[in-house]
Amino acid sequence: MFSHLSAQREGSSLLTRPGSEDQGPVFQRVQPAYTPCSERFKIGERNFNRQYAHIYATRLMQMRPLLTERAQQKWGAKVHIRKLCDLQTGEQCCIVGTLFKHMQLQPSILKEISEEHNLLPQPARTKYISETDELILEDELQRIKLEGSIDKDKCVTGSVIAIYGAEKNDGKFTVEDFCTADLPLQTKRPALSSDRFVLLASGLGLGSSHADSMLGLQLLVDMVTGQLGDQGEQSGAATISRVLLAGNLLSQNTQDKEASTKAKYLTKKTQAGSVEAIRLLDELLLQLVASVPVDMMPGQYDPTNYTIPQQPLHRCMFPLSSVYPTLQLACNPHQANIDGVKFLGTSGQNVSDIQKYSSMDSHLEILENTLRLRHLAPTAPDTLGCYPFYQKDPFILEECPHVYFSGNAPSFDSKLITGPDGQEVLLVTIPEFSSTQMACLVNLRTLECEPISFSAFSSSAADDDDESEMNISH
Repeated sequence: MFSHLSAQREGSSLLTRPGSEDQGPVFQRVQPAYTPCSERFKIGERNFNRQYAHIYATRLMQMRPLLTERAQQKWGAKVHIRKLCDLQTGEQCCIVGTLFKHMQLQPSILKEISEEHNLLPQPARTKYISETDELILEDELQRIKLEGSIDKDKCVTGSVIAIYGAEKNDGKFTVEDFCTADLPLQTKRPALSSDRFVLLASGLGLGSSHADSMLGLQLLVDMVTGQLGDQGEQSGAATISRVLLAGNLLSQNTQDKEASTKAKYLTKKTQAGSVEAIRLLDELLLQLVASVPVDMMPGQYDPTNYTIPQQPLHRCMFPLSSVYPTLQLACNPHQANIDGVKFLGTSGQNVSDIQKYSSMDSHLEILENTLRLRHLAPTAPDTLGCYPFYQKDPFILEECPHVYFSGNAPSFDSKLITGPDGQEVLLVTIPEFSSTQMACLVNLRTLECEPISFSAFSSSAADDDDESEMNISH
């Protein structure tokens, strides 16, 4: 893969005398065909007067035909598909509906401000699931409690599924089996003649106090732009056709939540922490976009709207780099077609939110789960901030991507999965760069993915008295 392409060439070491006085060979960077496909995530006129019930109704209405077809494939064409109002006790049937998980530990502002309960503030938790949680299935008119062969800890509110079983005399529905919408149809990936790579990175964390992170980030920029290494490294860097930055470009330290509550005379001559971080980001982007096309997505700590879909960062914040046409300011979620390979992914808020409200800990497992549900963010708008869409839910997957990624993961992981109709999807969790000093490279020809490390110092250096060593590996 990339490591073989960038292997040292014979006689091209930096420690050897140059062969002649000229500048050496010039490596042309590959220019892929690129089409942005994120129009459905862009919000025009904003209207927050609508109720969030509309998005659940629209989601169920859009997904009902898909799940009805999937249920008939799994349980036979003659399976009885009922609505909750038509249920008969003891009848074996199938129901399509939206899951709601009733959780005692779920944070609620109404509970916190209720005077009659006199509850103390709840401690921060990493998980909000408990043994007392209950699963409820809702359709347009009614709801019913679920029990039986369904793992309530792995389920989250907002998932649209089809269940098979029967209603018992106690009014609960006993689930014997269930199915999801599974992967949508996929356009065949074109055959490429040579290796081309897309570099994925997230969580740059500019504005933090870690100088080590900045050194690793500069190494990444130098490697991509061909200023690092010998001719072998430079020829390898020329095969990187695009860079995708998946959110959290700024550090959490730049979020000064107390600034809005302070008196104005106390903050008159102070500057927000994000101002210097944005200037630094612009300078780094300038080095990148002068050499390679860059897609930049916003994240949780970046200066844009909080609710998903997050809109692109404004060009006026990047006076140096925004003059280059190679800078693509993208939405979160972001979808693009690069040389016929469809990329789709988020900056990680949807995955982190599901992790809090389910027993799943692996970001890769959650990523696959959302793909099987055919929905990017099932927990929106319940526990994840979301725009109140009215006529269409843009997070429903209408076409299967070839690469499905999530940013700001604690570690790198990847997996190639196969769908029921032969779909092949590469799942990638992009590690947070500020803490791991790692990015990853996706090969557009083979759909293989490998991590690349830019750690400035070895991890064992703190324990040893030996001098720290720089580490750039892939």
